[in-house]
Amino acid sequence: MIHEARILHLTIAIPCEQAYAFACIPENFSLWAAGLATSLRRAADGWIADTPEGEAAVRFSEPNGHGVLDHWVRLPGQPEISIPLRMVANGDGTEVELVLFRQPEMDDARFEYDIALVKSDLKALKSLLENRLT
Repeated sequence: MIHEARILHLTIAIPCEQAYAFACIPENFSLWAAGLATSLRRAADGWIADTPEGEAAVRFSEPNGHGVLDHWVRLPGQPEISIPLRMVANGDGTEVELVLFRQPEMDDARFEYDIALVKSDLKALKSLLENRLT
């Protein structure tokens, strides 16, 4: 099965190395990612976030030199959801790109809602980084 996908993108006026150094720390996701904002916590075997559907297991890619911030979310009784996220240097700034995959059970309204949430999260990351690091 091939999922419909939307690439969501914005530019942050902070050098990529600085933006990535902040964003690759899982605890910092809770400062800008609304879905993880109030409940992300370390557990013995990884990370847990509370959702309306129950506790979700969250995995993060290891820090790396390629700007990869991929993460994976598994809700109870559902397949793991992959969330590819990249930071790419653009001169003195950073391009942030997230691929949002439409899940099989999502209707159009739910997919558009998720797109709006991700856009809001990326704007929050931009604001946080530009205000914190400038």
